Amino acid sequence: MTEQRNGLVLKCIGGFYYVEAADAVYECRARGIFRKREITPLAGDHVRFTPQEVGTGSLDAVESRRNFLVRPPVANVDCLLVVAAVTDPAPHLLVLDKMIAIAEYKGIEPVVVVNKCDLGSAQALEEIYRKAGLQVIALSAGKGQGIDELRTHIAGKVSVLTGNSGVGKSSLLNRIDPALQLETGEISRKLGRGRHTTRVACLYPLAGGGYIVDTPGFSSLDMEKAERIPKEELAGCFREFGALAGRCKYASCTHVKEDGCAVLAAVERGAIAPSRQESYAAMYNEAKEWKEWEYK
Repeated sequence: MTEQRNGLVLKCIGGFYYVEAADAVYECRARGIFRKREITPLAGDHVRFTPQEVGTGSLDAVESRRNFLVRPPVANVDCLLVVAAVTDPAPHLLVLDKMIAIAEYKGIEPVVVVNKCDLGSAQALEEIYRKAGLQVIALSAGKGQGIDELRTHIAGKVSVLTGNSGVGKSSLLNRIDPALQLETGEISRKLGRGRHTTRVACLYPLAGGGYIVDTPGFSSLDMEKAERIPKEELAGCFREFGALAGRCKYASCTHVKEDGCAVLAAVERGAIAPSRQESYAAMYNEAKEWKEWEYK
């Protein structure tokens, strides 16, 4: 009898799960019990499977997840690369801050990647986010500048790229590992461009170790709509607020407009960037309007 093996789901397409184990990839079908228990395997899942005929297998179990994203559907993410451009398009700070907050909420390391630095200065963005205690990598995918720093940072990790349209995610993906351009193109041709295949999250192994998640068809807006942070937990997703916990005049302080707020005082003295508190306030006021069922 063939023994179960451990593997990693690279992609999920039409009921088939492509599982990497050692140096081979197996096309697996999930056992019927998955449907009964409403278990949906995701790219990035660590699983147990039983090899069957050559190159195929039966997916038997999904291990516990450290985290997962809904859109794009991917599990066990180590690093969220939040990509912005210096210009064309101009950076949208609220979108950046929402993506960073989602990463913090999910227990994923957020990294701010500032692209197109050959077209302008990244200094303003670097100041905002380094002051917030975040990793910032300024680069130019077009010129290849700063790519080595990014490669080093994501080596051995499962990383997801997110950012608005036009910030250069595709160019960045191909700069990170030139082999990806051929691989993603080959898979696109194999799967076709139909509506069921252009929104599939795929893990691609990197030459330096780890995986990058290609998320064709997904945007920051998809992630923003799918992930909701309760207003009570939002302050904890802005790490520079954490050091000020308990210093506000009122225990129930929302850090939006109250007198005696330690966060607002920190903004006034320049310790926190105004845009970060403004983004927080916008997200807090938005979260106040959500109903409980919208968090499910």
